[in-house]
Amino acid sequence: MRRLGQVIRHRYLTASLFLAVFLVVTVCDAALPARDRSAVAAWASTSVANLEHHPAGSLLLSAFVAGGSPYAWPVLIALAVFGANRAVGSLRLAVVCTAGQVIGTLVSEGIVAYRVDAGLLPVSSRYLLDVGPSYAVVSAIVVALVLGSWPARVAAAADLAVLIFAGRIFAGLTRLDVAAVGHVTAVAVAAVAVLLIWVRRPAILRSGMNPCENLRCE
Repeated sequence: MRRLGQVIRHRYLTASLFLAVFLVVTVCDAALPARDRSAVAAWASTSVANLEHHPAGSLLLSAFVAGGSPYAWPVLIALAVFGANRAVGSLRLAVVCTAGQVIGTLVSEGIVAYRVDAGLLPVSSRYLLDVGPSYAVVSAIVVALVLGSWPARVAAAADLAVLIFAGRIFAGLTRLDVAAVGHVTAVAVAAVAVLLIWVRRPAILRSGMNPCENLRCE
């Protein structure tokens, strides 16, 4: 058991923290009255208005407030982040997921702000509800699909299929829907990050060879 705890802390630190914080926030949120839950979601939403008034708070909390079914998200998070964490390490995964969340949000909501100012959208669009961990999750999916082990890739592919066909994360892209634009941006950011990680790896890892072959590895 002690050995298992050490493995989780070192190999799966980011994945474990992400899932644990999400579960804690979800349980606390479920304990609130409906009115208070709505107030929390409204404050955490990365809407244009909130990004102008409390950007750091909304960007941080929104990733841990469930958008859609709170029961499905722990499974979707686990399928993506643990394989990705093992593939690139805790620090790199934290950077990739944070970049996907932040840049995906800023691009999608920046487009909304521009369209409101141009008169293409009503002023109420500045207050859209935009919460959920999906930008971070799709970022982790990209990492796992490209750099993960085969079990991690299968899990990430299944995760992505659920998000596309059940969650419809790319629906409305031609209309510049906030969620669709944000997800595409997060995928693009993660893809660039994965490319940078891949080219910086030693050639023996890029070739797919086992670096421990013929060596004594712990």
